[in-house]
Amino acid sequence: MSKKSEGGASGSPPAGPGGMTVPLGGDLLLIQGERSFLLVGNAGSRFTLCIEVPDDEYCLAVDPDDLIAVSMPEGGPVEQARMMLEMVRRYHIPLVVLPKDHPGSKRLSMVVSVAPEIVLSCDIRRGTHPEQHLLCSSTELSGLSLAGIPGGVSIEQLPFGVTVKHLETENSSADKQQ
Repeated sequence: MSKKSEGGASGSPPAGPGGMTVPLGGDLLLIQGERSFLLVGNAGSRFTLCIEVPDDEYCLAVDPDDLIAVSMPEGGPVEQARMMLEMVRRYHIPLVVLPKDHPGSKRLSMVVSVAPEIVLSCDIRRGTHPEQHLLCSSTELSGLSLAGIPGGVSIEQLPFGVTVKHLETENSSADKQQ
């Protein structure tokens, strides 16, 4: 299933002002601009996720309808983002937050957020924001707002020309062997 933003093409589901609701099930949602994208899935289960900050660690309770979002501000392989999303969703790998002026933040090709609601911003430095409701993005996706709802995601402020489509989840080769 493919959809475009309200300013894009016909076939977008009706929604409130500037928004739409999209069912997820176990699928992933690809929100794609010309040069960047965001991959979104629901957590699917309740688990604890550790957030590693420079001087501490805190643990976040994740609920099944919470969102896991992987932003790739310069684009790149969707499969890479899918693997990162699954490492958080299936294996609960901790998220690492870098100090504000860490030189490595410039080299991060993707960043992750896990929260009930996520807002994309191009005004924050990649990998340095510990609050999970904010996620670094490209300018073309900045301002986009997502909220996990039972069985899906609510999308607000979808920029003109940005496409939204489902990607079926694929089992890893280890899962296929079982």
